[in-house]
Amino acid sequence: MTINLTMLGQLISFVLFVLFCMKFVWPPITEIMRERQKALAEGLEKAAAAEKQLEDANDAAAVELEEAKKQAAELLVQARNRANQIVEEAKDLAHEEADRIKTGAQAEIDQEVNRAREVLRGQVSDLAIEGAEKILESTVDKNMHQEMLNKIAAQL
Repeated sequence: MTINLTMLGQLISFVLFVLFCMKFVWPPITEIMRERQKALAEGLEKAAAAEKQLEDANDAAAVELEEAKKQAAELLVQARNRANQIVEEAKDLAHEEADRIKTGAQAEIDQEVNRAREVLRGQVSDLAIEGAEKILESTVDKNMHQEMLNKIAAQL
């Protein structure tokens, strides 16, 4: 056996092996590789779409958050305004109540002053009668001189 024949045999078996691989082994492997490549491409597309959706969701969440902050700030302003309004209403009611109490107290004071004047008038008229009795050393009849006593009391 010569080296050329061995080389020729090896070449023939290599060519047969390559043909066998190209016919039976290579097509399923390339099909699997194509399917894998297709699956990877679909996965990358889905990942890109998911990333886009995530970005859109983040943008929407940021917009919603800003809107919620604005609404919260508006509610706080409304609450403060309502609180101020309630305080002002309470102050007005307190002033009205104080004025009513002052008016009632003033009326009561006026009544007391009038009662005291009447009591004093009565006492003054009694003192005037006693004084007149002592001066005149005669009895002044209260019933007889009632009109004169009323005039003196009115002057006081």
